[in-house]
Amino acid sequence: MLYAGGEEWGRMCHWARTPFGRLCVRLVTKWKEESGAELVEAAFVIPILLMLLLGIFTFGRAYNVYQTMTRAAREGAREAVLTPCADSTYCPGATTYTASDIWNTFVDPSLQASGIDPTNIKNPSITYVYLDPNDTPQTVCGIQLSFQYPYTMMLPFTSLNLSTINMSTTVQMRMENQPATCPAGTSMP
Repeated sequence: MLYAGGEEWGRMCHWARTPFGRLCVRLVTKWKEESGAELVEAAFVIPILLMLLLGIFTFGRAYNVYQTMTRAAREGAREAVLTPCADSTYCPGATTYTASDIWNTFVDPSLQASGIDPTNIKNPSITYVYLDPNDTPQTVCGIQLSFQYPYTMMLPFTSLNLSTINMSTTVQMRMENQPATCPAGTSMP
């Protein structure tokens, strides 16, 4: 094949005439090959995708723990505002639940059902509150149940790895049988 300069070219534009020149061209050509580029790109992309997948899993589990905590607190508050029996003639000797009854009978089993250890609960409290503090004669009495649970994040190669977050939940419910005077601010016995 003849080109404008009048000389014939081979397979490459830079066809070297000497053996050393051919060696240099071959080394440069081998160095510029892209046969391993996919492997290098995968080495950069796969760890990022794995971190994204682990992040989705970790934050999904954290959300699951939070929803379980809220459900357990709702169960405990619901039982705290109800009396075991509305009419004493049908169940004589029935008394209201105590705080330890509520934690042991309703909150702890709800947490255990989702694989959460209830012994790690921090700052548990069941207190009487006014549900509408802006109401001039405060008449609506209720129960507020709250607690915290430590959740350990597991995201390797990040600053969040093995860091503990104290998730907290608070639930308020209106008491069914409104007392004559609400002992707002006091803890449930």
